[in-house]
Amino acid sequence: MTAAVPARLPAYSAFAAMLAMAGLPIYIHAPKFYVDEFGVSLAALGLVLGLMRLVDVVQDPVLGWMAERLRQRRAASVTITAAAMGAAMIGLFAAAPPVAPVLWFALTLTVLFSGFSFLTITFYAQGVAKAEGLGGNGHVRLAAWRETGALIGVCLAAVAPTVLLPTGAPFAVFAVVFAVLALVAAALMRPEWRAVATGAPPRIAEVLGDRLARRLLLVALVNATPLAITSTLFLFFVESRLDAPGFEGPLLLLFFLSAAVSAPLWSRLAAQHGAKPVLLSAMALAIASFAVAAFLGSGDTAIFAAVCIVSGAAVGADLTLLPALFARRMAQVSPSGAQGFGLWSFASKATLAIAAVSLLPILQAAGFRSGGQNDAEALATLTILYAVVPCALKLAAIWLLYATDVEEG
Repeated sequence: MTAAVPARLPAYSAFAAMLAMAGLPIYIHAPKFYVDEFGVSLAALGLVLGLMRLVDVVQDPVLGWMAERLRQRRAASVTITAAAMGAAMIGLFAAAPPVAPVLWFALTLTVLFSGFSFLTITFYAQGVAKAEGLGGNGHVRLAAWRETGALIGVCLAAVAPTVLLPTGAPFAVFAVVFAVLALVAAALMRPEWRAVATGAPPRIAEVLGDRLARRLLLVALVNATPLAITSTLFLFFVESRLDAPGFEGPLLLLFFLSAAVSAPLWSRLAAQHGAKPVLLSAMALAIASFAVAAFLGSGDTAIFAAVCIVSGAAVGADLTLLPALFARRMAQVSPSGAQGFGLWSFASKATLAIAAVSLLPILQAAGFRSGGQNDAEALATLTILYAVVPCALKLAAIWLLYATDVEEG
């Protein structure tokens, strides 16, 4: 192996960081931003996010098909898509809605998340070929670089509103910075798009026909749902359950920094002991953190900070090892990767939609009000949704992974 091959891995980190800034943090910040700035109801936002994921049922597999057909023109398609994402981010946070705010929310997020899906599918598909060229443990090694970069991007996006608060328009500044970073990241990855797979790509039905690939997709769907739930409710939990307004940014940063720092460590442990047992241990750690969070109340910010560190570390394993297992299987089933990661992208985003479309209306029905006074019933509902439900889902994910015969070689 030449030194030039691993030297390009930082480009994967940079591109993953850019993508991550447009993913999970937007689900964290955008709903509360539109509630606070424009008075859009939680139920309306939940409905919009749910409808967008219905579009993904068709869109993500189609985007996987497009990524296959554009594989000889990936550099150009990636650059154009990155520019469109930057424009959508500016429209979401930095432009006054020219139509009803909830409609503008839907339009800008549709462009942003469609671009996010296409780039994620293309990026992870390229990673399959890249990892195969890295030798032994190539998929885990690449995943460590890629997911560490992604977690750093999440950290930056999570803390940006707090750091940029002195500007007077933190979300607007963040949007402009993201637009610039999107183009820079696309430029850094441009040399990597040249070596692409050849031959006829497999159909989605062939990917789904593989039992292990299908089982890993199911594990990913169930396992990611707790993170989607806690991400959707995090700001509300800190502000109203812990009664700690102003601590949202630092706590989010602590959570994602813990995930970023732990990702390389989980990767090393997986290389020594196997990805499956290490991942199962991390999932058990996540359950412990959720259990503690279920008993927290007003003034327990310091304890919750410890919960953020532990749960963040567990997420580092989830985001590093599970994609590596799936990528390893795709190298055998779908060497070009795009069709498989079209399905992976859908599974990942579906969890966020499930969380938004189910939890936000439940909160509103319980009488919960963002930034306002809430009674014991509303706060109890928030706690159950934030901590107890994720525990049950994580237990189900552990059982599914334990019963899955994962190929470690």
